[in-house]
Amino acid sequence: MNPPGTPFSWIVRSISLYVLFIVFFIAGIMAVGSAMPANTPSEPGLVPATTGLLIIALVNLLVIVCLILASRWSGWRLAITLALAYYGVATLLNQIESWYFLSSITVGPELLPRLFLMGLPTAFLFIPLAVWLLGKGRPAADPSPHPPSAMPVGQWAWKLAALVVVYLLLYFGAGYFIAWQNPDLRAFYGQPGEPLPFFAHVADTLRRDPGLLLLQVFRALLWTLCALPIILSSRLNAWWTALLVGLFFSLPQNVGHIIANPLMPVASVRLSHMIETASSTFIFGAVVVWLLHREHHDAGDLIGITGDHKEG
Repeated sequence: MNPPGTPFSWIVRSISLYVLFIVFFIAGIMAVGSAMPANTPSEPGLVPATTGLLIIALVNLLVIVCLILASRWSGWRLAITLALAYYGVATLLNQIESWYFLSSITVGPELLPRLFLMGLPTAFLFIPLAVWLLGKGRPAADPSPHPPSAMPVGQWAWKLAALVVVYLLLYFGAGYFIAWQNPDLRAFYGQPGEPLPFFAHVADTLRRDPGLLLLQVFRALLWTLCALPIILSSRLNAWWTALLVGLFFSLPQNVGHIIANPLMPVASVRLSHMIETASSTFIFGAVVVWLLHREHHDAGDLIGITGDHKEG
């Protein structure tokens, strides 16, 4: 799986990648600049800012390196598709939530577009450099198409519909039973007091905010779209691919909760969201791979009882 190289060359490449990620990550933070709310003091994070930056860089770097080395693709095909997928997962999906939920709390109109710019350097500058530094910059002969690309349209349709349902269950379930149980979080979003029972809470939320359901359907499809390049190009079997996609979904957008953040200044709110979204997105990533890594012919085949199949 790994491109050739001596241990010394791998040490040099690893250090270079780590430093480069920090440089591009800080460049993205600088794009936010003075637009961050100045009058909203943040409670301390789980770790100090400098330590947190080093942890965030290491976690993201490990995920990106694993995605690159696990791919059958190389060259610009790998660089561009992975950059788009990483930007989608680490920035786009995350900041869509910021726009929807924080625009009336801590995210002003000047800051909002900059939040979407913040992830561009790491996605579209660092990832192509990482592909090259890891020895996968040259295009290689592409093996036969991965099974998901050959699935019938009808099977794609019901699997995407199933993934939307799974995502909605995970989103509302984890949101209520993990995040919404925190009284500080309920107060932060303007709903202090005791929570309603689950079904009453969901019904009340959708009654007051019917657009939320459509937003989460869109996000479910966007999550799935971000996973497709990983699934289609993976040289790993289905189990390892599911683990990789689960980590890809859960870590980059959540590890930032370990440091202070004026957009979400209450420490317990950040912690609740980190546990909620890291767990639900990891599970969803694994489910996406389970459904899309190959064609399924019947219900028995879906759970691995019958049917011939190939795993990528």
